[in-house]
Amino acid sequence: MASRIKKILPKSLLGRSLMIIVTPLLLLQVISGIIFFETHWDKVTLRLARSVAGDVAAVISLMRENPRSPERGWIFDIASSNMQLVVTMRDKAVLPNTPLVADGLMPRMLIRAMREYVGKPFQIDTESLRRHVVIDVQLADGVLHVVTSRKRLFSSTAYVFVIWMVGTSLILFAVATVFMRNQVKPIRRLAMAADNFGKGRDVWNFKPEGASEVRRAASAFLAMRDRIVRQIRQRTEMLAGVSHDLRTPLTRMRLQLEMLSDESASDLKADVAEMEHMLEGYLAFARGEGAEQPIPTNLGQLLGEVAEQGRRKSGLVDLHVESELILPLRTTEFKRCLTNLVDNAIRYGDHVTIRAGERNNAVEITIDDDGPGIPEDCRDDVLKPFYRVEESRNPVTGGVGLGLTIATDVVRGHGGEIDLSDSPNGGLRVRLRIPV
Repeated sequence: MASRIKKILPKSLLGRSLMIIVTPLLLLQVISGIIFFETHWDKVTLRLARSVAGDVAAVISLMRENPRSPERGWIFDIASSNMQLVVTMRDKAVLPNTPLVADGLMPRMLIRAMREYVGKPFQIDTESLRRHVVIDVQLADGVLHVVTSRKRLFSSTAYVFVIWMVGTSLILFAVATVFMRNQVKPIRRLAMAADNFGKGRDVWNFKPEGASEVRRAASAFLAMRDRIVRQIRQRTEMLAGVSHDLRTPLTRMRLQLEMLSDESASDLKADVAEMEHMLEGYLAFARGEGAEQPIPTNLGQLLGEVAEQGRRKSGLVDLHVESELILPLRTTEFKRCLTNLVDNAIRYGDHVTIRAGERNNAVEITIDDDGPGIPEDCRDDVLKPFYRVEESRNPVTGGVGLGLTIATDVVRGHGGEIDLSDSPNGGLRVRLRIPV
């Protein structure tokens, strides 16, 4: 039962706030309406019906005091001018023996009043005439036919009350909607700013606004943003500085080794090449933390350039882009991410397949290879820096364990996700999802 209730409840803060405001209002209106209709309207309708029944009883009493037919004319005239009753007499007529039907509040109250005041057999007709009600009363010498206006038996107070109740409810609902929408706007802006910051976009124009609690949350977000940006900048500068400082002596060592003809220097050259390769990876990792701004990018064209680079490295690369895909990307970073993934697939497989298309408000890129793949229990670890599945693999050709880490950072910096799974081609499948 609780899960069913949660399914029908509004999901947004605006909807839930309006529900909290409107629900007590509706309950109040319903209770007020029930009290009104069961007390006030019943009493008013009964009093109006008693007024009509009392006038009919008065006419009958006057007719009893003046039994002769010529004298009834002035009685009927008085009923018409003072009581709003059109009265005629059908001599020697007899009412049919049919049960009374009380379909509605007004007929029910009129029947009750006629029984109290007249005390004679009668029939009422509230359906034949649109604006009038017909009352037939059985007398000793015939049937008294009375026609009266429906307004005498009906009070417009009920309609006025309902219109007032519905009107005020709509006004209050409109005011509450406008007020709550203005209260929710700062929360939406905060969520949008957090989402943009998570995707690596600039949020310089965001400022705290709204209620005090929302302002505190926005101020905490800005403080967190500044701390994260400062920490990223410090780490980037440290990695770039260390890598740059080490690159200079390595270059001198490589030049000195080139001048040696001794074959024993080949191992030292391989070590220097390994260290230079590692430094290139560190520098690429540091550059991935830069301040490049997203720009609208044709993803199909970018993938085409990456695929062409892979083919120049003697790789068999098949590319398929479903449609033209334009989305904001930090082009240099994202190209480095794709290059790392494709190079990794070419390194360990013979055939690489790249597919790109739009799925559920996100661009999905899959890179499949037919290599040995990665064991399932190692897939989370290979996304971490400096982790390699096979330590015995040639470090010069096998990398330094930063390719997938850089790719992961770039994808998550765009607000996306990266997932590793088994490829239908027998190797590894890398799936990227970037929100549009």
